[in-house]
Amino acid sequence: MQSVLECLPRASRVGILRLRSLGDCVLSTPALEILKRSRPDLRLAVMVEDRFRAVFEGNPDLDETLPPRLGALRRWRPRLCLNLHGGGRSAWMTALSGARYRAGFSHFRYQVVYNVRIPRAQEILGVERKVHTAEHLASAVFYLGAAITEIPRAKLAAGGTACPTKTQTDAYAIIHPFATTAGKTWGAGGFLAVAQHLRQSGLEPVFIGGGGDDFSPFQAYRGIAGAPLAEIKRLIAGASLYVGNDSGPAHMAAALGVPSVVIFGASDPAIWGPWRSASEVVIAPAGVAQVLDALARLRVAA
Repeated sequence: MQSVLECLPRASRVGILRLRSLGDCVLSTPALEILKRSRPDLRLAVMVEDRFRAVFEGNPDLDETLPPRLGALRRWRPRLCLNLHGGGRSAWMTALSGARYRAGFSHFRYQVVYNVRIPRAQEILGVERKVHTAEHLASAVFYLGAAITEIPRAKLAAGGTACPTKTQTDAYAIIHPFATTAGKTWGAGGFLAVAQHLRQSGLEPVFIGGGGDDFSPFQAYRGIAGAPLAEIKRLIAGASLYVGNDSGPAHMAAALGVPSVVIFGASDPAIWGPWRSASEVVIAPAGVAQVLDALARLRVAA
């Protein structure tokens, strides 16, 4: 029986729905690379909300980045619509996409939408263990017909040059002390101790966060609040080190090859840890000494 990819005519268009969530967007890029390598002739478009569009900008595997509107998807005229998002909104857009093949995971709701139902990643990969999110997303492309191969590192195109400190040559470390939930957030005192250690070691700490985050504990250091995602991407790309909670920027750092120490609270590092990068994971409740030991193992030079 032919796979979906074998059934697609040459130069077919594919629409991939990944509407939001920074980490998920970043971790979908290995799947895009595998799909493009398997069928270089295909034209790929990702549908994503504007606030996460910068994740995909400059990605050589993509031909278009679409706004999250049904009209944009229908104008793309996909032969295959692959829903990597799940949920009601992405399901009805998949249903009305006009695509001959409408693919989604079998655990998604609204199964009537999909005429290609993708089984669990463990079944596709032939394993019985926890799978990383990058493996989970890539397994969809394997099921569609791409040869099962090593899943590459996530891919971000930084673009431009970030200059967060006094001169272009200053070495700096990015610290992201915030997270979406309290259960994923290490204490401010711990991050301050790490920042002091880094400054003494010759790396200037630069704190990043959203516009609504409380930067008051970190006033002694440079802080960048609410910057556009494209700027954060460039900033992380120029850093010598990343330290932060389990959050979207940590996945950006891993994708950009920046050595990272990531502190995990409520979530599982087997599923959400830095993917294929020089990194150390510290499990909360963690002391400052544990994080400093992790920094020492990375051996990052200022």
